[in-house]
Amino acid sequence: MKRALPPSSDVRRADEATRVRLGVSASTSPEILRQLAGDASPTVRAALAMNPAAPPQANDTLAHDGDERVRILLARKLASLVPTLSVDAQAALRQQAQETLTALVADEAVRVRAAIAEVVKDLPDAPRAIVLRLAHDRSVMVCEPVIRLSPLLGTEDLLALLADTPPPSILLAMSRRSGIDAALSEAIAATVDSAAIQALLANPTAQIREATLDALIARAAEHVEWHEPLVRRPSLSARCTRALSEIVATHLLEVLAARSDLEPRVAEDLRARLAGRLAASSPAPPQDSTDAAMAQAHAIAGERDLTEGALLKAAQRGEVRLVAALLAVAAGLPISVVDRASTLRSAKGLVSLAWKAGFTMRCATALQTMLARLAPEAVLSAGPGGGFPLAVEEMRWQLEFLERMGR
Repeated sequence: MKRALPPSSDVRRADEATRVRLGVSASTSPEILRQLAGDASPTVRAALAMNPAAPPQANDTLAHDGDERVRILLARKLASLVPTLSVDAQAALRQQAQETLTALVADEAVRVRAAIAEVVKDLPDAPRAIVLRLAHDRSVMVCEPVIRLSPLLGTEDLLALLADTPPPSILLAMSRRSGIDAALSEAIAATVDSAAIQALLANPTAQIREATLDALIARAAEHVEWHEPLVRRPSLSARCTRALSEIVATHLLEVLAARSDLEPRVAEDLRARLAGRLAASSPAPPQDSTDAAMAQAHAIAGERDLTEGALLKAAQRGEVRLVAALLAVAAGLPISVVDRASTLRSAKGLVSLAWKAGFTMRCATALQTMLARLAPEAVLSAGPGGGFPLAVEEMRWQLEFLERMGR
């Protein structure tokens, strides 16, 4: 049998469990809920703070509660409740809830303000005034998620924040916003914050004018950390591409030369530059060593012993030149192609060679470590089920690229 609710005059004499049930119930009368806002038990007040049916007067009382945990729960509730209230049918209730929420945005406890920010950070219909207040909050914990994600902040709002010389974490949050326009990108690029600029360049949705990219490339010689995101920008002019090719490391020049959106003449220039670097920086192994290794590899193949196991045993013995020769013979390619992939430290290239040779990803992993001397974190790992992590079309393209490099 369902127990009857006590009358309002008896609420304070009810046990705590009963008062908690009353505080959390949407069917409890507003008069009782207003009384519970001053309850001695923080558990009761916390239950009330989570109740969407709590009257405005109760919410206002809880907004000044001495227990920070109660205010956090109230802040979360109101932050998610206010945007859902109908402007026409519940205008008064919306206004009262928003006023209470505004008071909580000014709360001295960072965790209370952060709780509101966490709820409204990506809501398109959150109160704009509250979002702006949070964006200007002195605590990074509060303002960072709003600056990074809120759709209510426009370019003018963000430029105003930028004009106040914000800390690096705020610049970083701006740089990572989705779809930032060219004006904001230019303002971020004009700062001296290297990490923010790196994040901006790595943001594929950021609009960056060609003139801005030119200016950053001119500064990039002193900022190696910008090179990779610059090389991987979604769109690069021929001028930007050529300028980058003069300053980036060889492995990034390979990435640049492999872009599919290059003009034919630019692509040819980059391949020639890459070939020249390889020839200058990586002298070919002694011809007699190469000849001997290839002869041994062909002999092993002639005896039908050119297996993955044979290659892995040679790797275990540290016979680097024989490993390269075995891979070349098994793949049916010149050893210069294997040497090129090794010199470029191309994980994708060596994985593709292992695939062409009919070996497994176990062998491809060993090849990356031995021939390209890649660190464990740089090694391309096996895909689902231990298979190759690259599509067949990608591996064919890698092999064609390595072969073209020698022409």
